Amino acid sequence: MTLRAALCVVLVSVLAGCVSSGGSNPMSTDKGRDAARQAYVQLGLGYLQQGMAEQAKVPLGKALELDQDAPDTHAALALVFQREMEFELAEQSFQKALAARPHDARTLNNYASLLFEQQRYQDAYTLFHKAAADNLYPERSRVYENLGITALKLGQPETARGYLVKALRLNPKQPRALLEMAELSYQDRQYVPAREFYDRFSLLSGQNARSLLLGARLAAVFDDRATPASHGQQLKRLYPGTPEYQQYLSEQ
Repeated sequence: MTLRAALCVVLVSVLAGCVSSGGSNPMSTDKGRDAARQAYVQLGLGYLQQGMAEQAKVPLGKALELDQDAPDTHAALALVFQREMEFELAEQSFQKALAARPHDARTLNNYASLLFEQQRYQDAYTLFHKAAADNLYPERSRVYENLGITALKLGQPETARGYLVKALRLNPKQPRALLEMAELSYQDRQYVPAREFYDRFSLLSGQNARSLLLGARLAAVFDDRATPASHGQQLKRLYPGTPEYQQYLSEQ
């Protein structure tokens, strides 16, 4: 479907919904305009999820024409700008969204993720904390996972452990949190829980350079002689130029 056709579908669906409820000219009412704006925002996010950031701007621009101040429109635009690595524009859009809804957990979490991407870890940590304060936010486990990972970047492993444990209590199927806990447990020489966390991670996610190195190390601890070689072969084949592969070679 072309962008023009998609926009037409949005308008037709909004108009049909308003007419069915008795409205004669839906765009002349606040309710009708807001319904159209929300539909444009969803269309923009749909394009973004498909990796079509440029196309996403068209319906989001239409949404802004209907309401310049709607926070969800600015929050969606921030994600588009972030995808395009227009970090200053993304930050401005997040700030506009939060000016209207300063305690919105989703926007706080997304804004913090932008700051994390820019290696502004302390600022990100502060915003993740604010997002975690909303105990009804349905993705709160992700916020705690983000807090844990940010705490690691700030050199606070014990604080990170607490957040990661909280994240896994809320949602035990978070691969990143499981891998971080496996790594922390290995570093503390708690090899049995490290292997348990690692096995749970492996059931949920494909391997990456870091997890392959950790898997080889754990296999060596438990004298599983075949696994380190297998992981080493995967590192050589998939991640030959990485620090993880060089570290694997140095440990053999």
